[in-house]
Amino acid sequence: MMQRRIRRDWETGEEGSLIGRGTLDEMENEAQHVPFFTKLFTLSQVLGILSVVLVGVWCGYFRKGFAWFSDPDLQFNWHPFLMTLGMVFLYANGALIYRGFRSEKKKKLKILHMMIQLGAFILSIVGLVAVFNFHNARSIPNMYSLHSWIGLITVILFSCQWLVGLLTFLFPGLRPSVRAAYLPLHQFFGLFIFVGAVASCLLGLTEKAIFAVKDYSSLSSEGILINVTGLVLIIFGGLVVYLISQPKFRRQTTEDEVLLTDTVLE
Repeated sequence: MMQRRIRRDWETGEEGSLIGRGTLDEMENEAQHVPFFTKLFTLSQVLGILSVVLVGVWCGYFRKGFAWFSDPDLQFNWHPFLMTLGMVFLYANGALIYRGFRSEKKKKLKILHMMIQLGAFILSIVGLVAVFNFHNARSIPNMYSLHSWIGLITVILFSCQWLVGLLTFLFPGLRPSVRAAYLPLHQFFGLFIFVGAVASCLLGLTEKAIFAVKDYSSLSSEGILINVTGLVLIIFGGLVVYLISQPKFRRQTTEDEVLLTDTVLE
């Protein structure tokens, strides 16, 4: 009986209902921004894929390809490629999944979000192993640059963020008030980690170009590719931050989610 009343209030937007007329009007206004969001989201996907492709071309063509223990120099090439793929592209899509697939059930999106971020974390760990192995094989000190400091701090924060998010939002029986209290921190550190990942990539590209590209100062084709890659990463990062930070692009709460009292947690 109560569920029928809630459903009726949802549909009519009566004053005092679980979802009032003001909220319904807000949802209608948010729906008007969906076409604009779709265009920006599509552009972000194109730029994200392009950034991964450009890094792949740089490592595969200009840096002579990929290997593992057989050639430490080629093993290093996995580092920029996997970090861009994992910590930038996949991480961004994991954060955008709630808004890019707004019609899907929240529980399903939570699981997908967790799995995508887990994949990004695994790729980042492999990328870190590659660069540490390269440094050790070439007797290069580890953790000497600002790029390495920011990069490692970002990965450590990411691992903590993933674990705490798993325990908070997917652990059964946790009080909704605890989830709601932690959500702003989860959102803040999510953006903070992404910005740190992009910044680390930009520093890494510049560092590698200065040390490894002999004619970088003369704007060779490799140097131009590196600069273009950096610009694409900056624009991609800016679009992702904008899409995530704008309230008008938030995913709409569905009737079923309200009936299940799983509201405004994501």
